[in-house]
This record gives sequence, structure tokens and C-alpha cells, in this order.
Amino acid sequence: MQTPQRHNLTHQLTHDLGIAIVNGKYPIGKGMPSEADLCVEYDVSRSSTREAVKMLSAKGLISSRPKQGIRVLPESSWNMFDTDVLTWILSSKPSLSLLKEFTQVRFAIEPEAAALAAQNATDEQLAQIEFALSRMADADNGLDDPLEADIEFHTSILNASGNRFFAQLSDFIGTALRVSIRYTNKIKGVPGADVQKHADIFNTIKSRDDKAAREAVSTILVEALELIESKL
Repeated sequence: MQTPQRHNLTHQLTHDLGIAIVNGKYPIGKGMPSEADLCVEYDVSRSSTREAVKMLSAKGLISSRPKQGIRVLPESSWNMFDTDVLTWILSSKPSLSLLKEFTQVRFAIEPEAAALAAQNATDEQLAQIEFALSRMADADNGLDDPLEADIEFHTSILNASGNRFFAQLSDFIGTALRVSIRYTNKIKGVPGADVQKHADIFNTIKSRDDKAAREAVSTILVEALELIESKL
């Protein structure tokens, strides 16, 4: 069993190596330093290094095999649904093409999640969406964080869909939204999202109109996609 200190060192090394790989310090297809050399370079124990290598292997960033050493895998192998991997990429090189791809993923998920929420949301889940909406309104008046409120609104709809797969995408969607929303708001020249359009989404869900809910979410995603494409 890992001690808390070793656990923290392992996660810190995993983070540091992940950032280094994404930034190109260790080029794709090339060999990385051995575990022994990484111990020296990052001043951590051999056991923490071994665990970090295992974690990065599980995330698809590297392969580690006897006699072949540690190699960086192509981006096509990276687990983009892993929130650590996504955070490292978005914090290091959030390209417009990546934001476009992410918005396309949202298109495939969120309108349907809203339609399902209109059908399935409990009173408690509706209250959670409404609370997030009220946070967005407060943020417009400088009383809350506009980004956090916006993310809570969208992830609350995923949780209210009644679909366990959609609900488990909340962390992934929330992670990418931190960059995506900030970028689209910057293009629009506004600090936060359009509260009225989000209120329209909530009202369609509350009224149990699944078709209107699907269309209301699609409307804001079309706008986001067009904004990103206008800068590509």
C-alpha cells in the first residue's frame, strides 16, 4: 500500500511527465529516459517512477516493455476521454481544430442529453439545473464565477438525462468546457454565456418538451461551432 507521500509524488511525476510529453519534450515515436534516469532527473524514488510509468501507459501516452524501454506513442493512442490527458493537452496546446472536434462531440451528446432530461429528470435534478442557471444570472452581476456556473449548468443536464453513460461524461465535458467556453466568450467579447438562451434550455426541459430541448441546445452549439470555424 502506498504511503500518502509516495502517492502524491507518483501523481506529481505523472503530471510532470504528461505535460512534458504533450509539450514535445519527449518526441512521439522516440525513446524516453529509462526509469533509473527519470528517478535522477525528477528526484523521486524508483517505486514512484515505476507507478507513474504504469499510469501513463494506462492513459495511452507511452509504452514500456522489457528490452524496448519507454517510448512515446502517437496521439491517436492517447486516451482523450481521460481528464488528465485532456487537461494536459488543453493547458499546453489548445488548438482550434481540437476545440472544433470537442464541440462536435458535444453536438453528438448534449442535445440528446437535454431531450432525455426533459423525459427523465427528477424534481431534484431540475432544481439542480435551475440552481446552476441562477448562478449564471448572478455571474452576470459579478456575484459568481461565470465559467463555473456555465459548466455546472451543462453537466447538470448530463446528470439529469437518466443515462449513466452520459452522466459519466460529466468530468470529460467539464474539463474541456473550461477552455472551450473561455475561448468562445473571448471571441464574442463577453465575460459569460447568454443567460436567456440557457434559460430557454431549462424551460424546455422543465416543460418536458424533449424536441424543443434538443433544438435549444443545438442552437447554442451551432453558434459555438461557427465562432470556432470563423477563426480557423
